[in-house]
Amino acid sequence: MSMKAINKFIIIEPITEEVVSSMGLVMSAADADELRYRRGKVISAGHMVESMSAGDEIYYDKKAGHEARLNGSVYTVILERDVVVCL
Repeated sequence: MSMKAINKFIIIEPITEEVVSSMGLVMSAADADELRYRRGKVISAGHMVESMSAGDEIYYDKKAGHEARLNGSVYTVILERDVVVCL
């Protein structure tokens, strides 16, 4: 079974990334959690989403959306407006 986003919703798989300061120091998980945006991989984009598709990596507002669990994996469901950068 797989999930498919509809309308302007996007299903993403969060990506845990190592955050490095400008001085080259690796930030702790608590420090990294203070950043406003998180990185994720688009799993499915609704039919009304025009600027991204499955496989794209994005940065999105960490306070946006909600979690969905399927087959032991955790995904985040957000709206297109919560995306700030598409890589």
